[in-house]
Amino acid sequence: MGAVMIKCPDTGRDIPTGLVADRESFSATPVFFSRTFCPICRTHHEWFAAQAWVCEAEPATQTEREIVS
Repeated sequence: MGAVMIKCPDTGRDIPTGLVADRESFSATPVFFSRTFCPICRTHHEWFAAQAWVCEAEPATQTEREIVS
């Protein structure tokens, strides 16, 4: 199981959608349309399932990314 992620169209950064799935189940779902609030640019982004992916590792927090970078 992992977080379903999309890319913020404004910043290009990966953001979680709030959905959780395993890769096999998510890839087998019919195409759907959704909206997700982006904590980075503080707006809602609309996306199709084809634009999303399952990240089975916990997404890094901004602080963790800054330390690694």
